[in-house]
Formats: sequence, C-alpha cells, structure tokens
Amino acid sequence: MEKLIVGPLRATQTGTLIIIDALDECRDDEPASALLSVLSRFVDKIPLVKFFITGRPEPRIRSGFRLESLRPHTDVLRLHDVKRSSVDSDIRLFFVMQLPAIAKNRSDCNLSEGWPSSTDLDTLCAKAAGLFVYASTVVKFVASKDHQPTERLIDIVSLPQSTTEEGRSGLDQLYTEILQQAFLNIRADDGKFYSCFRSVVGAVLLVSNPLSATALSDLLGISNLFTTLRSLHSLLIIPTSELDPTPIHVLHKSFPDFLTDPGRCTNQQFFVDPSICHTEILLSCLRVMKGGLKRNICQLDDHILLSEVEDLPEQRAAYIGDALKYACCFWASHLARSGRSSSDDQKVHEAINEFFTTCFLFWIEVLSLMEKLDIGVYALNDIQQWYMVVSCAELPTKAGSCLWLFRQEFPASGSMIASVFYWNTLIQSVTLLPRYTILHSHFPPHHLGSKSATVWSSNKQSK
Repeated sequence: MEKLIVGPLRATQTGTLIIIDALDECRDDEPASALLSVLSRFVDKIPLVKFFITGRPEPRIRSGFRLESLRPHTDVLRLHDVKRSSVDSDIRLFFVMQLPAIAKNRSDCNLSEGWPSSTDLDTLCAKAAGLFVYASTVVKFVASKDHQPTERLIDIVSLPQSTTEEGRSGLDQLYTEILQQAFLNIRADDGKFYSCFRSVVGAVLLVSNPLSATALSDLLGISNLFTTLRSLHSLLIIPTSELDPTPIHVLHKSFPDFLTDPGRCTNQQFFVDPSICHTEILLSCLRVMKGGLKRNICQLDDHILLSEVEDLPEQRAAYIGDALKYACCFWASHLARSGRSSSDDQKVHEAINEFFTTCFLFWIEVLSLMEKLDIGVYALNDIQQWYMVVSCAELPTKAGSCLWLFRQEFPASGSMIASVFYWNTLIQSVTLLPRYTILHSHFPPHHLGSKSATVWSSNKQSK
C-alpha cells in the first residue's frame, strides 16, 4: 500500500479518485475489513486522494468505517436513502438499453422497435422497487438462449406480485449465499440461534406494520434482537441504533418471498414457516396485552370526552407505546393467518380465553383511545372465523358473550367515530352500566374495579 499507492501519490501531490467496487467480495477474517484497516493508517498522508468504495453493509465493513482514524474522513451514502425517483430513472434506463440489445443479438428474434413497451417498463421498475440487482437478474432471465425474449418478459410482467421467476434466475442463490456467509461461524446444530433467527426475521417479514427495533424487541420479548440482525444489513433496512425509531423493513419483496417459500429456501435453518411465525407473533401480542392493558391506561379524568383531551397523541405515546398499540390492532389478524399447529394449539386456546377473561374491556378502551374501534369489529369476525374454520372448536362461552356485547354496542354498519359518539365516558361506575349487558355475570368484580372502562353509543345515551 505504501510503496505502490501512498508513496507515489504523496510525492506527486496529484489529486486522484480511486474506486474500490464490491468491497464485500474481498474475503478476510478480520473483525474490521483488512483493506479499510490498512487505509486508516495512511489516509492522513494522502489528503488529495479520494476513495469511492462500494459494498454491502456487512459487519466487518461497517466496523471498518467506524475506525477512529477513518470516521472523520468518511461520508456514508446508503442506496436506500437515495431519492426513489432518481433510482427508478436509472433502472428504467438500464432496461431500455439492455433489453433491446438482447433481441438485436438474436438471429431468431424479430421484435418491433417498441419492445419492451412503456407499460412493461413501468411494471419492471415497480417490481424492481429501487433494487438494481433485481433489474440485473431480470435481464439475465430474459436473455436465456433457450427461450424467446418476449415470452420470458411476459412471464415477469404478467405476475406483478410474484418474484418466483426472478428467484430461479439468480436472486434465490444470491440470498442463500448472503445468509450462509453472514452466519458462517454459527454451528449448524445451534438450534437456539436459528430458532431466534426465524422468530426475529420472521416477525420483520410478517408484521402488518413495520416496527422499530425497540417496539419489535418489546413485542417479541427478545433483548438481543440487534445482535441477531447484525449481519443482515444487506437484506433489511436496519437503523444504526437500537433507540432509532425508524422501522425495520425489507429492502425488496423478493426476500420475504424467498424466505417463506420452502421450494425456494431449501435450508431449513433459515426457512420461515408463515403459519408458525404468525402463531408466535399472536402469542407475543396476547402476552403484551396481558401485561400492558389496564383500566384507564392513560390516567384521564373521569367522564371526559376524547374530543376534549388536547394532548391525546402524547398520552397514547406515553402510556400505550408502539408494542402494545401493535398488539391491540393486529393480534386477531395474526390469529387468522396462523393456521393450526398441534404444538401450540392448546397455548393459543388458553391465551385467547384468558384475554376475554381479563383484557377484553381494556382492549376496547385502547382501541377507542387510538380512535380505531372499527378494528374491533373486524378482529372479532376473524376470531369467530378462526374458531369455526381453522380450530374446528366451539367459541368459548365468555368469548361469545364478549362478541355479542361488542356487536350490540358497535354494529358493523356505519362509521366508527370513537372520539365523539362511541366513547363518551372513559370511566363509568359499574352501577351505571346498561342493564342489558352481561358484564356482571361474565367479569368478576376485581376485573371491573370500582370504576370500569365502558362504551356507550349516542343513541343509547339519549334514551
């Protein structure tokens, strides 16, 4: 380094740009990239030289750029932070240049000047979603010498939600290599590690709304979440700090498609079974609600209207939090997608029964505070459907009673305006509960307390 680069450049005082592409493909066993470690020793001696370095954000590369002597001289540009329209424009240009060239080099093709069409290009760019490796894979797929380019392109654009063909053409192999390299030092028989991997990564892929590292950790009850994800920065968008509220999510749809398909992800250590993972998330949601839900969770004044609470968003953030909010909104959705697992079936039944015994009223309260009472209607429909179709069991008596109560108070028709009409009292005396309800017979006094969160409709109040 000193003889070939540093010495000559320092002697000539020549301004130079040196490009190092795909640094992640330079294999070494150092905890920080060996090349970056060497560079850090000489960077102050060649101030006129600029280095442009590209590579996947693997742990050793991220560690290299954090070296004290490099950090002041480093500007990091993450591709997913580049303006999407700019990336799409470049990807479109790539398709415009590469696809017609395939046809021109084939003696068995006679394609029109308008191929590919503008509509085809729009679909390809949408499916690429800013990922250049996807675009490169599509070009390789279309360029197959054993197929007509037009037919291959139709296979891609005719299924805008599928990435199967792209996976077969190289993406699946790429994902497999990245995962194997990321966990090269993990023993194949380390079942605890791989179980944690499937739980954490599966949750990132399958949650209904992306969550921050803190919220996801609270939801799953896993403290070492960041450690598990440390080697996956080239596959997931992960914030640099656990305290960063930025949600963790995938770079491209093809990755969850790959990891949740046993025909594509053949390594059982990495394969995420959606049914099992949805069950795990469901049980996590029920655990979080059991521990977090309580009467008058936001500690508001008695008999106050939600529309009168000036700092309601701040109150929700302080007392409910993202993990509990997610659990309340989406637990039934995960139940509907969980299927039936013989190993966890009993756990699910017991957890749901306990929810209706101890959490139901407080769940309604949180939905109202979030102005999302309509979610309750769909959630209870999902619960009833799951018992009928998936579980093939009768709805527990208490659960059925809660469903009846909720539907009496909140019919599915009409808009759900929690802040004005349907939540006119957050805290009500038990003696004021409507006589037709079954709360007294199905909820013990210690659950309701001296005061109880309840729900009223404007019509019933006016009677």
